[in-house]
Amino acid sequence: MSAVTKSDSQRIHEGLDHPVVDADGHVLEYMPVVLDYLDRFGGPKAVDHFTKVAAWYRVTPEERLAKRMVRPPWWPLPTLHSIDHATSVLPALLEERMGEMGLDFTVLYPSVGLAVTHIEDPELRRAACRAFNTFQADLFAPHKAHMTPAAAIPMHTPEEAIAELDYAVGELGMKTTMMAGHVRRRVGGAERSGPHAMWIDNLAVDSLYDYDPVWARCRDLRVAPAFHSGSMGWGSRVSVNNYMYNHIGHFAAASEALCKALFFGGVTKRFPQVRFMFLEAGVGWAVNLFADLVGHWEKRNSKAIVNYDPANLDQILVAELFDRYAPPMLEKRRDKLGDMMRVFGPEQPDRSRLDDFVAADISEASDIAERFVPSFFFGCEADDRINAWAFNTKVNPFGAKLNAVFSSDIGHWDVPDMREVLEEAWELVEHHMISEGDFKDFVFTNPVNLLAGTNPNFFDGTSVQDAVDATLTSNQGRRG
Repeated sequence: MSAVTKSDSQRIHEGLDHPVVDADGHVLEYMPVVLDYLDRFGGPKAVDHFTKVAAWYRVTPEERLAKRMVRPPWWPLPTLHSIDHATSVLPALLEERMGEMGLDFTVLYPSVGLAVTHIEDPELRRAACRAFNTFQADLFAPHKAHMTPAAAIPMHTPEEAIAELDYAVGELGMKTTMMAGHVRRRVGGAERSGPHAMWIDNLAVDSLYDYDPVWARCRDLRVAPAFHSGSMGWGSRVSVNNYMYNHIGHFAAASEALCKALFFGGVTKRFPQVRFMFLEAGVGWAVNLFADLVGHWEKRNSKAIVNYDPANLDQILVAELFDRYAPPMLEKRRDKLGDMMRVFGPEQPDRSRLDDFVAADISEASDIAERFVPSFFFGCEADDRINAWAFNTKVNPFGAKLNAVFSSDIGHWDVPDMREVLEEAWELVEHHMISEGDFKDFVFTNPVNLLAGTNPNFFDGTSVQDAVDATLTSNQGRRG
């Protein structure tokens, strides 16, 4: 099936001297068949979990308010163009229409399966991940020249994550991941309720487990950890009735929490070969985080922290200044002058823990760029004008460009017409917000550096292999 007239995306693609690699499209799982896989791996319990109507819909509006039940997504799929809906379900149709979209290769993430890594029940979670992974691997096997599915990897324990990595990558031959970006845990492991019953394990700082074995296994299996977890239900994103209120910024908030933890936990220091991908969150938060890390380090590094040591305070001088300037309302409690700093914490904290950057091993500000820029990649949707910030060397510390990666999000409500995605991304060039060279990095070089930089053979046998090989060769050779 082909369009009668070329789409704008198709015409833009024809004017490029490089392919377009999409790092984050979505498949809509055909659930009647998925249920068969769920029954195979998890039995009736798994089938029942995925055939129940969401709890929010099973209670009255009054009960939702009383229980503060978070409004879940609704009408999440585009339907006006029925062919797009079918394209999300049928890989052969997607492959046929990729030319209309201006795409050469796409990495596909689930839709219903986005939540499987966060199921609380351990038995059900593992069965669901295995079922969805096997379904995806079977469905897309005939289309590997143009697309590849992502494997759902649960992260409740390192052992669980490694087991599914070994199955999905080692046995099924999957090449990309969709790892849980956090784990919601009960405080003290107790069955509690209320706002303080749960805490967010960010997998790196103050985590319940050491996840280094997981990052090591990703390195050894040559897969990039990619995260597609959101934060609806955290903090202020807990509206009972407004999905948009909960949705806006939730991927960015979850990504920032994890990215910051990986940096401060020293993960990028210990695993410089591993590339981490944050999906559907844009890059604006990352630009802000990168600049904040530099700014905070400059004020609170191991040497600068002495500026805030209470021991520096000249008590005699402060007393003299009180004598000269204190108004009566302060003078009457002058006897408590020595307590002035205690409200901010102990005067003698654990001096072995004064440097919050110690695990990242930051000796100078440029080390932050070394630990941040090459390790992190950021999935950016086509219609996001903030994508341009990634390439703004005048603003980013050290003149850096962050690794913004083109992520179409085809299959979800963000994309009402699949043929317009590349066209929307190109608008940044048309409006002189990025250069054509930046655009090439966005839709080709950065995705290649993420995927083939992790696994040099990632694109072997695909429609873009020759172009990727040429790029890898120009970057110090494909095989070293």
